Amino acid sequence: MAYSFTSRRILRWLVGIGGSIPLCTALPVFAADAAKTPAPGPIRALAQDHVVFDESPPGGPTPLNTPSILRLDGGRLVAASERSGVNSEWRKQGNPWARLTTSDDGGLTWTIRATPNISQARLFRAGRSLYYLGHDGDLKIMRSDDRGEHWSAPADLGTKKPNWYATACNVWHARGNVYLVMERRLYEDNKSGWTISNLAPVLLRAREQDDLTQPASWSYSSELAFADLIPGYRQNDLALDFFGVPFFAQKFPQANQVSPGHPMHPMGWLETNVVQITDPHHQWFDPQQRTFHLFLRAHTGGTGFAAIAQVIENVDGTMTTSLVRAPSGKTQLFLPFPGGQMRFHVLYDEQTQLYWLLGTQATDSMTRPDALPADRYQLPNNERTRLVLHFSKNMVDWCFAGLVAIGPGNRGARHYASMDFDGDDLVILARSGDERAQSAHNGNLITFHRVRNFRSLVY
Repeated sequence: MAYSFTSRRILRWLVGIGGSIPLCTALPVFAADAAKTPAPGPIRALAQDHVVFDESPPGGPTPLNTPSILRLDGGRLVAASERSGVNSEWRKQGNPWARLTTSDDGGLTWTIRATPNISQARLFRAGRSLYYLGHDGDLKIMRSDDRGEHWSAPADLGTKKPNWYATACNVWHARGNVYLVMERRLYEDNKSGWTISNLAPVLLRAREQDDLTQPASWSYSSELAFADLIPGYRQNDLALDFFGVPFFAQKFPQANQVSPGHPMHPMGWLETNVVQITDPHHQWFDPQQRTFHLFLRAHTGGTGFAAIAQVIENVDGTMTTSLVRAPSGKTQLFLPFPGGQMRFHVLYDEQTQLYWLLGTQATDSMTRPDALPADRYQLPNNERTRLVLHFSKNMVDWCFAGLVAIGPGNRGARHYASMDFDGDDLVILARSGDERAQSAHNGNLITFHRVRNFRSLVY
């Protein structure tokens, strides 16, 4: 039996009389408590109002992570998020991690359907089924054949490889296959605590009509770690110049404390979106449609760059990961990209033939770290309060479509968002926070937003 709650007062009343809401049966969602504060200045936010999809439980900081959202035919929304991170106290106490939910009223109320112990997972469609793929040690996957109402137990994909990492980035469909990227940590020589230099993006492929809970359904690309790409990386004498990358000096394998509380971790890439180039006039167009371009968050200490790689499907079915080359023959590891310093989400819209980018806007990355307010999180480029929307016809040149939402203060993040098309609207699930959040990174809310008539933003 599942319940939906649409008022914070109901929850407070239950708690006040000593009652409790079973985690396995009910997800408290509060449609009436949307923030009403408009964005300042002439640019008004497209979706400042929101529904609180989840809120950290009382009794201590429990950060909320990995929002994922999917719109089904007929209008049903399926969404998921995760309570706290790997090895957190929440998990050590035996609490469920993720929450799989559905909504049949456009996202105003949500009903919990499953509470699996899977981390950093995403929802996607394949054939007539829905899937939820993440990791817990090895890769794990769940399946629903009734539009998200019931889910199978997590199945082990049996890669026999440890150290998987991901977030709920996009999924690509082509030629009857589904494609998505997980990352895997290849080495353990980065002791900074944030080991993204050792991550390799791995493109996963499966036939949509197969049972994707079976290990034999999946194929995996070759692995390429960031730390192996740049000569002199591990010696901190990088063969890079003229672009200011990295912006702050790195001290691999340790973090460089630029100033107290402001570490520069060794450079790396993470949180990968996968697309194909569909325009036959594009420099990167592959007439055989066997090339997939990977766009990754680039941690450089600065802003305005994403990382880029490619995967080519070979004749024998294997997939090879490599770096992209410009027509000049020069290697193109970094690409100018709005919000490329933070996790972003990319969707391709067949109707407009445009790529849509949901990401984070930085406004003061040039402030000295020692001059930042005390409640700012880490380096100046790590600002997380503004969620913004762009569109592009080529994944390189981006047009600003609008400010989606802005959080209250430096702790009030609106970031790490997932999105899907819902007719003429975009539906968005964001990792968020308010003034009670532990930090902009460790937020206390997951918020649901709707951008109406998003195609009217094209100019």
